[in-house]
Amino acid sequence: MDYLFTFGLLTILSHMLFIFLAFWAMKAMRIEKWIRKNHEQEARILYFFLSIALGYTVSSFFLEFIEISRNLALLL
Repeated sequence: MDYLFTFGLLTILSHMLFIFLAFWAMKAMRIEKWIRKNHEQEARILYFFLSIALGYTVSSFFLEFIEISRNLALLL
């Protein structure tokens, strides 16, 4: 039970951290050139969804890497 709680908390914190980092990093892109006039709301929603997709993917990669490393350590 303790392991599940710890891993669940780590997963939530990791996803939130990487979503925030993706949102922060995407600010460096000059996405304004691709947006048509009077479509700012749609662009913000797209920006938000892209941040979630990128952050979740990177977070899942790192969590899976940690899990595989932990399992390999148990095998050796």
